[in-house]
Amino acid sequence: MAGTDDSVDEDALYVLTAALLTPAQFPAVLGDDYPEACAALGLEPHSEGYGLVMGQDSGGARWTVIVDDVSLVAVAIASWDCGMEYDLSPGDHTIVSALPGWPLALAVAAPGLPAPHDPEPEPEPGSGAEAGEGAGDAGPAPLAPPDTETWGPAQRRLGADGIAQQWAAWRERLDGGVTVDPPPPAGTASSESAQSADATEPPAPSHPGVRRVLEELRAYVDTAPPLGRVRSSFAEDGARMLRADGPGWSVVARTDDLAFVLLDDEPGEVLPVGRGNELPGLLKALDAMAVRPA
Repeated sequence: MAGTDDSVDEDALYVLTAALLTPAQFPAVLGDDYPEACAALGLEPHSEGYGLVMGQDSGGARWTVIVDDVSLVAVAIASWDCGMEYDLSPGDHTIVSALPGWPLALAVAAPGLPAPHDPEPEPEPGSGAEAGEGAGDAGPAPLAPPDTETWGPAQRRLGADGIAQQWAAWRERLDGGVTVDPPPPAGTASSESAQSADATEPPAPSHPGVRRVLEELRAYVDTAPPLGRVRSSFAEDGARMLRADGPGWSVVARTDDLAFVLLDDEPGEVLPVGRGNELPGLLKALDAMAVRPA
């Protein structure tokens, strides 16, 4: 592994960024849960998780190195988030595999190297290609980011991530009387019902998709879903931020506030759900069974 400087080491990977792949924290664009995200990379869903190190080789080709030293990758990410330099150089003994391509969309490149591109496929051992006997069986297809140009599961999950990261801005749209575009269906929280949700029970959601999501969330409490379907992270004022996913839907909620629902069947729509008398208890139960960052 290497940082990016003026020299070029033919055997080095010039690291551009990294990501965690753990039950509590994984790129949601890859799947609705931790096992699904692991499967997208051909990995077993080990409980300890992995680190994904993405960079370029000396020829500019994209590579993703998967390591089992999660703590090292976590420290690097935290350092970079704080604007600090950190030389992420996992030891060879921590490398699980090296895969061509990147599983996430990156808008960066290593200076002094050719533009990022997928490496040429390598022939499988014994295929005869190395002896000039034909192309043989190529190695694994390069990783590529899921399609987010059109509305679907990947874009829906990215949208939910964005709401979690900008919760205050989305909440202010309701508190300020700005209707979510398009308007939420009857029974979901408008600006008025959201402000008075603790005092008044709003009507049950009339949107069939929202009703289905709430039913499936209740089922999660009774029967644990696949690992990572429900994740809990820190929020201000002693609350927790919940992220939950299921077939065709995503939910973002604060344990002290309302919830937002996104559906594959409703492209681009964000459906707020008021607290009422039921949602607080449901969110508390989900938080109790959710996985949390170490």
